[in-house]
Amino acid sequence: MVGSGALLRQCPLLLPQNREGTAYEGFVTAQGRDFHIRVLLPMDLQLKNARIECSWHLKKILHGYRHILKQRLQSCPDLASFMVELKTILEIALKNTQDLHIPRPPEYYSCLVRDLEILGWNKVAYVDTGLTTIKLKAEDSCGRQHLITLKLNAKYPTEPPDCLVDFPVQFAISWMPQNSLTDIYDQFLAALESLKEFWDAMDEIDGKTWVLEPENPTRSATTRRIAIGSNVSVNIEVDPRHPDMLPECYFLGADHAVNPLRIKLNNNMHLWDPEISLLQNLKDLLEIDFPSRAVLEKSDFAKDCGICYAYRLDGTTPDQVCDDPRCGQPFHQACLYEWLQGLPSSRQSFHVIFGECPYCNKVRKSNGNE
Repeated sequence: MVGSGALLRQCPLLLPQNREGTAYEGFVTAQGRDFHIRVLLPMDLQLKNARIECSWHLKKILHGYRHILKQRLQSCPDLASFMVELKTILEIALKNTQDLHIPRPPEYYSCLVRDLEILGWNKVAYVDTGLTTIKLKAEDSCGRQHLITLKLNAKYPTEPPDCLVDFPVQFAISWMPQNSLTDIYDQFLAALESLKEFWDAMDEIDGKTWVLEPENPTRSATTRRIAIGSNVSVNIEVDPRHPDMLPECYFLGADHAVNPLRIKLNNNMHLWDPEISLLQNLKDLLEIDFPSRAVLEKSDFAKDCGICYAYRLDGTTPDQVCDDPRCGQPFHQACLYEWLQGLPSSRQSFHVIFGECPYCNKVRKSNGNE
């Protein structure tokens, strides 16, 4: 179970329900209240494909924050990190729910309208009827569009609004009672520029390569699975604070295809040049040209699973490939694991199961927690 110690510290009432660490049930605590929750992870433990089940009461409280939670599932590295984010969002949601019942004084509205006029209505994307939620739009120096959602409480401007953004890093504002929406907006613009190099790098990858996952990356997403060839890809994790550094790389595919890439990466690591783009560095280190979007289609790389005959299964794509060069059939990890478990001739050692490929009879192994 990955990060079980950290998870226990953050949520001592959320307990694993099986040995594989794919199901957790219990309670998440916020503002002294316990809320029942269940987390179901796929066999590969990919958080982005997790299913969250909760009581109708908690669902109602978090209703307006579903898109934020979805983003966090995409960007958090593990369940413990996500539960920290969930608790923070729940605290905000509870505070705002309580806040709705507090009558706002006339000064609140006059102050807020004045702030909006000073800021400029052309920067406002949305205002709710109660003047408690405001979305502001901004464009960074590269022309990318961004939104910041402000949830204001009854004590504004004595207390700052809660700010929700689609960022790969935490966005914390500095606030004094004499500050206004313009101060938040200026800090938002500064944060956008601090992330410019990260988004430049990710946009180049999205525009010039075939990204298999995520299909529609959010601005907070720090990973990309890039197609290299048929059933061969590399998953990179980019540090948003240091996008000019070598990212974490994990190769997916048959051993005979990915082992040479691993060797090249290890041998050429010293050639990494922070002065050139992340994509060009990857090409130089791996000594390859990534398949071009102009020449090839995504279907050239997105091969269906040889067991369920689908490409997507509960949000996951086939990432297990038969090692036999003459076969090279891809499978979903969950499909392969289930197939091998059902074979009378298969054998298991801890979580790793060994058995024959459904297509070529070569011995395959599958790890339920890979």
